[in-house]
Amino acid sequence: LGVQNAHRRFFLSYAAPVLWNIAIITTLLWGGRHYGESRLAILLAIGSVIGSALQFAVQLPTVLRFLWPLRMHLGIGSQHVRTVVRNFFPVFVSRGVVQISAYVDSWLGSFLGTGAVAALAYAQTLYTLPVSLFGMAVSAAELPAMSSALGTTEEIAADLRKRLQYGLQQIAFFVIPSAVAFVVLGDVVVATIYRSGHFQHRDVIFVWAVLAGASVGLLASTSGRLYSSAFYALRDTRTPLKFAVIRVTLTFGLGYLCALPLPRMLGLDQRWGTAGLTFSAGLAGWLEYTLLRRAMNRRIGVVPGGSSRIAKQWAVALLAAAVGFGIKRVLPFHRPLLVGPCVLIPYAAVYLGLTHAMGIASMGAIQRALRRGRS
Repeated sequence: LGVQNAHRRFFLSYAAPVLWNIAIITTLLWGGRHYGESRLAILLAIGSVIGSALQFAVQLPTVLRFLWPLRMHLGIGSQHVRTVVRNFFPVFVSRGVVQISAYVDSWLGSFLGTGAVAALAYAQTLYTLPVSLFGMAVSAAELPAMSSALGTTEEIAADLRKRLQYGLQQIAFFVIPSAVAFVVLGDVVVATIYRSGHFQHRDVIFVWAVLAGASVGLLASTSGRLYSSAFYALRDTRTPLKFAVIRVTLTFGLGYLCALPLPRMLGLDQRWGTAGLTFSAGLAGWLEYTLLRRAMNRRIGVVPGGSSRIAKQWAVALLAAAVGFGIKRVLPFHRPLLVGPCVLIPYAAVYLGLTHAMGIASMGAIQRALRRGRS
């Protein structure tokens, strides 16, 4: 992934994990017909390893083409190697802050009774989808460009401001409707993906509440990844690390308060503290984003926030969600696999159509953003 990103190739490295998922699904479909649960769990672990190998192998020809002729040796004395080793831990923590926060939530969720950790896992699967598709993708695409900015300090700062503004607009355009859909239409989203077998309506409502709590910090988490990339482009890995540590600490402290004492104080069932966990993690994400933004503004000058544009996107997304909610209420059927497309497709169409009509984003710009990883 690192080699391909350095050569401005983004699609293959982010599409390769599909092979990992295919291997797992294939294992489940085949093994489920022939083995019981205990044996199937072992086969699933083997399928996961095979999928990981496939995910690596499919990228290898492209990487070797970039690096050929490849001569491998241990260059501990190399300045570049020392730079990588020195920066590894700060980047590891700050880049993985979403996963670390998710782990903290899962650990605290283990104190909330049966089903809490499972609900967190279901919600996190959906929540991390826009983080990966938009936050990570835009940040990965912008990092090589920001790192290669040349000129005087003022010229580099101007280029970074321009790229940050453009990247933030891209992220907000896709993440805002994702967050609104998770909050307003989250029951439809959860039911479409999960409701079958023993996963019933009460489970849908529970996971929806957890997902809605996580959506509070969705825009902050995705935008914060782009600001972290900007700091990396400036060869600064310590500032994002510092703010990531603050975020994780706050996630733990607020998560404990919102998950354990608060439901008892409000007279709620303890398991609803799971939604408090994700809500508090979202607040911590906003703090980290605010700190990153302020530090970057001091470093390169104020990056235009586009508050008017963002306000319009929120308004359009809420209007589109109202349309989707109205459709959900009048549908004569309730099967999730039918309700989902009937509600979510019009929701997306209204959002895209209105933003295009208002000049917030053109269809051409949207297509370029979606194709960007292939270039």
